[in-house]
Amino acid sequence: MFLIFSYNLVFASTGDNSTSVKLNSYYENYKEILNEAEIKGINYNEYLKEHDTKLRPNVKYEIDAKDYINTDGMQVKEYANYKGMGGISIYTGEKGYIDYNVNIEEEGFYDISIVYYPIEGTGGPIQRAIFVDSSLPYKELGLVEFQRIYVNATNKWQRDNRGNDIIPEQKEKPDWITSYCYDSEGYVTENLSLYLTKGVHKITLYSIREPMLLHKIILDNSSKVLPYSEVIKNLDGKGIKDTLNQEIRIEAEDANKKSSPMLHPTQDKSSPAVYPYSPKELKNNTVGSDGNWSIVGQWLEWDFNVPESGYYYITMNVRQNFVRGIYTSRKITIDGKVPFEEMNSYGFTYNSQWHMVTLENSKGEKYKFYLEAGKHTIRMEVVLGNFGNIVSQVQGVMQELNSTYRKVIRITGVDPDSYRDYNIEQNIPELDKELIDERNKLNAAIKDLQKVAGTGSDREAALSTMVADLNYVIPDVERLPAILGAFKMDISALGTWITGVVNQPLAVDTIYIHSPNVKITERNNSIWNRFVHEVKSLYYSFVIDYNAIGNVAKGGRGTRTITVWIGSGRDQANVLKKLIDETFTPKTNINVNVMLVDMNMLLPATLAGQGPDVAVQVATDLPMNYGLRNAVVDLKKFRDIADVKKQFRESAMVPYEFGGHTFALPETQTWPMMFYRKDILDELGLKVPETWDEMESALSVLSKNQMDLGMLPDENIFAMLLYQNGGKYYNSDATSSELDSDVAVKAFKEYCKFYTDYKLDTQNPVDQRFRTGEAPIVIADYTLYNQLQVSAPDIKGLWGFSMVPGTVTKDGKIDYSVGSTGTATIMLKQTKNEEASWEFMKWWVSTDTQIKYSQELEALMGAAARYPTANIKAFESLPWPSDDYDALKSQAKWVKGIPQIPGSYFTWRNINNAFYTVVFAENNNKMEPREALTEYVRYINDEITFKRQEFGLSIPKK
Repeated sequence: MFLIFSYNLVFASTGDNSTSVKLNSYYENYKEILNEAEIKGINYNEYLKEHDTKLRPNVKYEIDAKDYINTDGMQVKEYANYKGMGGISIYTGEKGYIDYNVNIEEEGFYDISIVYYPIEGTGGPIQRAIFVDSSLPYKELGLVEFQRIYVNATNKWQRDNRGNDIIPEQKEKPDWITSYCYDSEGYVTENLSLYLTKGVHKITLYSIREPMLLHKIILDNSSKVLPYSEVIKNLDGKGIKDTLNQEIRIEAEDANKKSSPMLHPTQDKSSPAVYPYSPKELKNNTVGSDGNWSIVGQWLEWDFNVPESGYYYITMNVRQNFVRGIYTSRKITIDGKVPFEEMNSYGFTYNSQWHMVTLENSKGEKYKFYLEAGKHTIRMEVVLGNFGNIVSQVQGVMQELNSTYRKVIRITGVDPDSYRDYNIEQNIPELDKELIDERNKLNAAIKDLQKVAGTGSDREAALSTMVADLNYVIPDVERLPAILGAFKMDISALGTWITGVVNQPLAVDTIYIHSPNVKITERNNSIWNRFVHEVKSLYYSFVIDYNAIGNVAKGGRGTRTITVWIGSGRDQANVLKKLIDETFTPKTNINVNVMLVDMNMLLPATLAGQGPDVAVQVATDLPMNYGLRNAVVDLKKFRDIADVKKQFRESAMVPYEFGGHTFALPETQTWPMMFYRKDILDELGLKVPETWDEMESALSVLSKNQMDLGMLPDENIFAMLLYQNGGKYYNSDATSSELDSDVAVKAFKEYCKFYTDYKLDTQNPVDQRFRTGEAPIVIADYTLYNQLQVSAPDIKGLWGFSMVPGTVTKDGKIDYSVGSTGTATIMLKQTKNEEASWEFMKWWVSTDTQIKYSQELEALMGAAARYPTANIKAFESLPWPSDDYDALKSQAKWVKGIPQIPGSYFTWRNINNAFYTVVFAENNNKMEPREALTEYVRYINDEITFKRQEFGLSIPKK
């Protein structure tokens, strides 16, 4: 008998059905527990070993959301009978936590599932941590993701005036969802479970990202999925027979639901074997053909109807030409259930061509699926499958070997002397045993890899190379310093291996549900078909202008048409053109031709009178250079310029304004942030430095351990130190440099000191050194965050980021000022329609457009393409985890712009020259910081004076 317990507990709320909460120490305690668990916590497999996995009671506990006992730091609110769900549901905000009690009658393991509604947020995945009795049972519960639901805004494709399909907008279509908890990294493929003893337990949902409407928490045990042999035997025993002559065809691009806006229809014109096909126009004809369906947890669903009950085959026209040496996996469910064990992870092997695949076992025996007459839903979800444990093993080995590398460099430095004996065996006792243990784990991983991918896979190379290194070192650990550089590179190769394996792309054109007696044949896929396709494609490459994006408007009476140039990339250009056609042209009746060009051509094109009306995403220094030469329109002439500028921080406008003129509007704005490795700082007993004094203390500890601060010398680093010390670049009328002032010289001395006294690295990319741990603290542009999220899964959860260190001022306060950079949009002087161009520029930088562009770009290209918009309100809408957004928002209050003036291009060039004279010059060429900066400021002032004369500006009397 299956018992169900339901709990109804009393809670206090305010009269408006919302509960007021206040922040207390428990919220901060949970944050500390999460950080500690990422560093020292156990994983799910280790957790299972601590308990009897056979204890799975046939009991179900349902905890109503309204029965919470406590909240802290979280916005909560009651919703009654919301969207078809009877009873009370609770809105839980993107910060804080909420507690529930449950009385367990029978000890054992319980699966956790949540009944929730993905209420509107910023569009990112909903993330929660789950605590039991104020502790985190295992690491995987520190980050559990709950999906949203998206659909194509239309299933009738719109076309541009050149016959190309327009990729449809992906629209969120929320619904009530019941979801088990899964490992967000995909290493564990089964439901996550909790072992609960008899008695009352407290379950805490801790918000990391996005709000959620919570209806119920369920603890139960789902039925075990049987292997195919048992399932088919049971069905045969019931007299189930093959259907006859049935064929249901599903076009993959017509997916009814999907978990991510990234999973939009894709356009493949590389082969005639897809449908619909055209060698000329772009057609929405596949999903995943650009590699965007590859992240663990992403799923697509298709609805279909079968006319009669019985057995069916499932055949797909697929292509997996992304990953060699291994297969990519999909979990296939029908009507929300895995039909048999083999569908938990079905592998698609590498093939460069589109081809038909009928789901079958390793012996080539086709799987039969029992379907009753009527409507069904098939879902395909990205999973790691058999690779999950392998990747988890390799990641563990990589982290241990990185730790070993750090131990070694504390003794030898990063560039050891090959003739010196470092007594490694004495200084690092039992190192050989540690290395043997890691080698054995790698060998086990290789064997597991061979079982699932076969021997000779090119995916073995990185693992085998690392094993060879260890085999060389283990007999005599004193050999390690001699190969330390190769050892480090091979550890990095393991990280690259992990990134490659967790990426699981697959392209699908068509899905067939058909009777076993119906044979599905490949279409248009012969050698002759492909040859004809290549000839046609070659011909059209001479006929079609691929630089033009989307609709191409032709001028005429009563119409206004402008040309916009963009140089960042085709995906960005496609998104821009799509938004123009959807929201700009219909409202303004202004046609826009978007051209994808190399922005280096802007100057010669402008001089030749062939330039655009508007250029977007241009570099920070370009507007001033063009503006001084009267090549761009002064935007001050437009009456509503003041209202437009209110959308940006004052610092964002600084590079584009001079002498009462405004030469551009900002599009993006970025600034430095501080990134830090939680695990290494904990290992060294260091806290995250908040001031430069604390940073110098931390640097002394890092230096003793042969580590350092990752901070490449560039203008933003110098500007940060200059502004924090109260300095500025130019005098009030911008006629001379202020960099020879005592404040600027002091800032320059501090800037140089990091590379002379502390010997900070000036060349190697900080992201790699951050991953290896050589630089456990990094100061870099905040867009490094997106890069690490995507390309560094091996250190996921082991790092954080915060405001940069500040300078303590005379009054005891801390100044956290930083400089910023970005891109802008300009209106070229040659435009014949200034009003239309201005309308476009206003639309482009507006809040709604920037939000939409950010969302569409991230949906198309993933989190790595998160757009650093300069629009303040649009920036607030980006899907950052709440703690990370708070850090960005705090730093944004201290952002200052770097001014552009006549001759300013000479400023950073000569600051850099002075820096190299101090840091790198030898013998008589070497100079002290004050001497060097004062010397090169003369060149800066001479250039400013020269340029002011050239542009007819006043020259101050000497």
